[in-house]
Amino acid sequence: MSEVLLVTGMSGAGRSTVSAALEDMGWFVIDNLPLELIVRVGELATTGSRDYEGVAFVVGRSGVVQPDALLAVQKELAQRHTNAKILFLDAPDDVLIHRFEGNRRRHPFEASTLAESIAGERASMRTIHDAADLVIDTGSINTNQLRSRIVETFTESRGKGPLRVSLVSFGYSNGIPRDVDLVFDCRFLPNPHWIEELRPQSGLDEAVATYVLDQEPAQHFLHDVVEMLEWQIPEFAKEGKSYLSIAIGCTGGRHRSVAIAEELRRRLRIEHAVFHRDIAR
Repeated sequence: MSEVLLVTGMSGAGRSTVSAALEDMGWFVIDNLPLELIVRVGELATTGSRDYEGVAFVVGRSGVVQPDALLAVQKELAQRHTNAKILFLDAPDDVLIHRFEGNRRRHPFEASTLAESIAGERASMRTIHDAADLVIDTGSINTNQLRSRIVETFTESRGKGPLRVSLVSFGYSNGIPRDVDLVFDCRFLPNPHWIEELRPQSGLDEAVATYVLDQEPAQHFLHDVVEMLEWQIPEFAKEGKSYLSIAIGCTGGRHRSVAIAEELRRRLRIEHAVFHRDIAR
């Protein structure tokens, strides 16, 4: 059965990018459909003759979302589709202000200033944010990275079980991702950055990965993290969690965290690629 997704969030947080990414992946994407029609259209789309990868309703791109109405729609969808979820896109206020100032769009939430509009919308969207199955913070990633994040999260989603696990590598110098559930710090490992021939490479390169993973502390760390996650992941699934995001951080997000995250993916048998947020910085 196709996955049914309600895509919403803060204005300026990336709904257009997510819509295009899902469409490119073979999803049936409908933008700005009146809330009262979503359940009926979702029923038609998931039972039609064409087998879509999923059905996504992008809500609120041209106006203010009514939280109670949207949550009522989600509740009705969940009664008809066991895999109906809410994806909430978010970003810090200063990032949203910069984006609106850059494109000169009018904010849909009416207030005296742009900052007040964003604050008002954030307050009104709090219940949806808290009810969302997955929150993605787009503040520290660009458009191409957001597309990659969507592809890696939703590719081949059907038949993979109720809990989808994703891995993110990052650099503490660029900030901890705000949309992850678990964070592990590998800055205690020797840094390949200080080895001249390894500095221009990344943790995806064999020489860097070998340097990082051949160290006893790295193996000890991997053993302990895998051992914990192997019993913890099923417990998250039992509690009904739909998405679990695990972040691995080093200083810059290019060497150690990348190599460790890739090795965790292999040991945990996670099928999707890891999202390496800072590998190109």
